[in-house]
Amino acid sequence: MRMRFKPYAGPELAACPFHMNDPTQYRGRWRQTFARPEQPLHVELGCGKGGFLSELASRNPEVNYIGVDITDKVLILAKRNIERVYTAKGLAIDNVKTLAHDIERIPSLFAPEDAVSRLYINFCNPWNRKSGHKKHRLTHTRQLLLYRPFLTEGAELYFKCDDENLFDDTLTYLAEGGFTVTWQTRDLHAEEPAWNIRTEHERMFSEQGIPIKALTARMTALPESTAEKYPAPQREVKH
Repeated sequence: MRMRFKPYAGPELAACPFHMNDPTQYRGRWRQTFARPEQPLHVELGCGKGGFLSELASRNPEVNYIGVDITDKVLILAKRNIERVYTAKGLAIDNVKTLAHDIERIPSLFAPEDAVSRLYINFCNPWNRKSGHKKHRLTHTRQLLLYRPFLTEGAELYFKCDDENLFDDTLTYLAEGGFTVTWQTRDLHAEEPAWNIRTEHERMFSEQGIPIKALTARMTALPESTAEKYPAPQREVKH
């Protein structure tokens, strides 16, 4: 479903203290934008309307969070959801930021100095079955190679989806991209972990009887075969 243009979104986000305008200027110094820069930094890629991010961040004030999406049309909703949840809990909004950016160009947003220790990817677009379209998936090997330079050693990736083919392909991508799966399920709600926060899409698919697939993975060594398969600009940056 296409979202309508929201003319108020730009001005409202520009005035929001936790929405970061011109975000690439903070590359390499994201930690310094938070009230407690020493805390771990976690990032949600494709945060959408912010339902997941607002709950996650408000439950874990000891962690700093950044939610990334490409359009103001959803980030304005994320901004309002964060304000609603934090206000209801009587919390200051000091451990969460939102920003607009193309995730396929994420090297211009984060640097190794940002030291992100966890990524969340929830219900990303599986694209169509054509092989050329799959490279735009947020879990595709070429994307994982773009994430590695700004992730800490042993960084974690949390992933959820409804699409069986996307889940199977992601297992392959993770192996190619130097991530070891530490836990997985093809029916998340059968024995739901206490840490799970249900997203809007998750509730919708679950109500339709579609089992939710989920996994956690840890960044490990990059296979030599991957460096040979993918062009040099996408390989892991050495520091």
